[in-house]
Parts: sequence; C-alpha cells; structure tokens
Amino acid sequence: MSQIESEERLLIEAAQKDPGRFAELYEQNFHRVYAYVVRRVLDRTEAQDLTAHVFQQALANLEKYKWRGAPFIAWLYRIAANAIADRLRRKSLEAGEPRVEVFAEMVAQVDLEAVERRARVFQAVDKLPEDQRRVIVMRFAEEKSIKEIADLLQRSEGAVKQLQFRGLETLRSQLCD
Repeated sequence: MSQIESEERLLIEAAQKDPGRFAELYEQNFHRVYAYVVRRVLDRTEAQDLTAHVFQQALANLEKYKWRGAPFIAWLYRIAANAIADRLRRKSLEAGEPRVEVFAEMVAQVDLEAVERRARVFQAVDKLPEDQRRVIVMRFAEEKSIKEIADLLQRSEGAVKQLQFRGLETLRSQLCD
C-alpha cells in the first residue's frame, strides 16, 4: 500500500468515527467529482447541485464504506454516476420520453476499470511537484488555456508549457511503469 493510499485509508476511518473529519475527504475530492459531473451534465448549476448531492450521499453512507484497495474517489464516482442516471430518469419521466430511461441505465453502469484508471491518474498528479501539479490541474481539470494559466501564475507562456511538458512526462513514466 502506497503512502497516499495509507493516508487516505486513515482519513476514511477517522471520518467514519467522527463525521466532522469528512471535510478533509471533501476538500481532497471535490474538484475531481465536480469535473466528472460537469463533463456529463454540461450545465454548471446542475453540476453544482449534483456534486453537493454526491457528497451528501457519501457522508450519509460513509459508515457503510468498506476499504477494498480502490481509491475513495472511485466510490464517489459511482455515487456521481448513479446521481446523473437518476437525474436523466427523472427528466425522461417528466418529459414522457421512455428512451432516455434506457440511456440512463447505461450511464448507471460505470466502467469500474476506467474509474480506477482515472483515480490512479489523479493520485499520480497529486505526487507531482507543486508547480507542475497546478499547471496540469488548471490545464486539464479546469480546462484553462496556456495564456490563462500564465496570467494566473504570473509566468510566461513558455514557462507554463515547459511545466506542462515536464508534468506530463513525469505522469507518463509513473503510469507506464
């Protein structure tokens, strides 16, 4: 078990004993869950509502969570996928469109391998040096342009491109080993 997995497991166990400790898990995973949801619903307001719902469900069911070696984010993605599918079901029933029901069922069947792969990528990103991690998160999770990142970090576009390149190379070497 890696250092990050060990720390995450301890955080989960602490939150199961004291729900006040859930805030740490929330902080670590909020951006990932929000990015996952917003890419699927394409509406910021709904994405915010669904993301809040995911964390409410996670907190309410935390005592049932069992560590099985998969990252905690995989469980949160499953909750998010189910919430999205439920939303599609509700909308299809309101609109009287039964075909959307079939689509909602397909969305509910989350490819756990893909979720675990994504979780490994997020864990690898967390291990990057601070500057590289910030650039990678802003570029790919927040979908900011090189120029926007350069402005935010008060660096040249060339420096941001170099940080992105180094970060991606580090990720490639970590994930391909």
